[in-house]
Amino acid sequence: MTKELIVFSGLIREIAKVKSFQNSLLTIQAKYKPNIGDSISVNGACLTVVKLDKNSFSVELSPESENILATENYQNEVHIEPAMQMGDRFEGHIVQGHIDIIGTIKKVEKFGNSYNIFILIGTKSSHLIIPKGSISVDGVSLTINDISDEVVRLTIIPHTMENTIFRNYKIGTRVNIETDMFARYIDNILANRKKTSWNDFDSIMAKY
Repeated sequence: MTKELIVFSGLIREIAKVKSFQNSLLTIQAKYKPNIGDSISVNGACLTVVKLDKNSFSVELSPESENILATENYQNEVHIEPAMQMGDRFEGHIVQGHIDIIGTIKKVEKFGNSYNIFILIGTKSSHLIIPKGSISVDGVSLTINDISDEVVRLTIIPHTMENTIFRNYKIGTRVNIETDMFARYIDNILANRKKTSWNDFDSIMAKY
C-alpha cells in the first residue's frame, strides 16, 4: 500500500469564515467546495474534511492537533488552501501542513512600502530556521530575512498584508509555523547519521 503524498504551496486560496468550533469540529464557511475526505490547510495545519453543508464544510481536530496548534485563532477568519493536485502550478514552497512551532508576534513595523513582522520562535526548532530560506506562517509561504536571539524577521508586502489575516496580527498573537521540510529532513539524517544506513533513508523521509 503506497502512502499518499499531501502537500500545499503556501499560497492562500481564500480567507474563510469560521461558523463554529466546538467538540473538536471546526465548521468553515467558504466559497471553495471540497469533498468528504479532502485534505485542506487551515491556518497552515493539514486537516481532513469530514462533513459538508450547503455553504460550509467541517474538519475534525484530533487531541494532538488541538495541543500543538494556536487554536485560539480558529475563529472569525482563517486561511484555507486545498491540497495540491498532480499537474498544479507550483509557486510557493513545499508545505506539508505539519506545524512544528507556535510563534509569538513580537513587533510589526512599517518598512518602506512594506511591513516587518518579528516572530519569537524559541529554541526548540530555531536551528531549522535558515536566513533566506522558506517558512510557513499560518499557512503562508514566506522568505526568512534573518533570525536573531530566537526572533525571525519577515518582510510582508502590502498585497499580502491586505489579503491575509496578517492584517489582524498584534503583539502577543500566536501563529502556526512550519519550518522548511528539507531542513527537517537533513537535520534528521544528521542526527541519526551514526546509526542510519542509506537503506533507512526512505523510512526517514516518510516521516516528513
